[in-house]
Amino acid sequence: MIPTPDLSHLSAQDYEHVYEPAEDTFLLLDALEADAEELRSLKAVVFLEVGSGSGCVSAFAGKILGPSALYLATDINHRACDCTRRTGSQNKVAVHTINTSLTTGLHQRLKNSVDVICFNPPYVPTMSTEASEAQDLRGIEGSWAGGSDGMQVTNTFLEVVHELMSPTGRFYLVAVKENNIPKIQSRMENLYQLRSKIILTRRAGREHLSIVRFEHTTAPTL
Repeated sequence: MIPTPDLSHLSAQDYEHVYEPAEDTFLLLDALEADAEELRSLKAVVFLEVGSGSGCVSAFAGKILGPSALYLATDINHRACDCTRRTGSQNKVAVHTINTSLTTGLHQRLKNSVDVICFNPPYVPTMSTEASEAQDLRGIEGSWAGGSDGMQVTNTFLEVVHELMSPTGRFYLVAVKENNIPKIQSRMENLYQLRSKIILTRRAGREHLSIVRFEHTTAPTL
């Protein structure tokens, strides 16, 4: 087993401002661990975590992909970027953070170059105004308030993720039942030729969590 990253450097005060790893985080770690051998075979050059929070996922990916990959992590919350850098350092993974939103041209700067992408979005259904305000405030609320069907922020990223992915790239998305996962899968295949598979599911209280893995339809099956 790949050990869970050491987060002992983060305090209760940090978690007042940054999302603390929970069942959705750990399900994503389990999905990456299940795919570890295949991910290593990709010989990934670039890893990207969108909405990195504590940096737990990026640090975990570093244990799979090794030191030769470039680790990038984005978050709209500057405190999350700080925590991510510290978590990388604590776990000996050099994570480069970018304090940015989803719509600042990142997909153009990294066009077709990212081999592994992870996104644990704000997926909780809320009022649309609540999600917009949470994104504007750039605080911890932005890690969970998802707007209509919990898809307001996710939809923005789904429009550009295919431009980020390398020809053999993989994209891991955390979603809940309320997000209408079959609709997401159909949309991504029809519009962007990304095939997908639900690779893990888990109940966590009232949430029915899933990890959906996307690849280009022309990518080889490992």
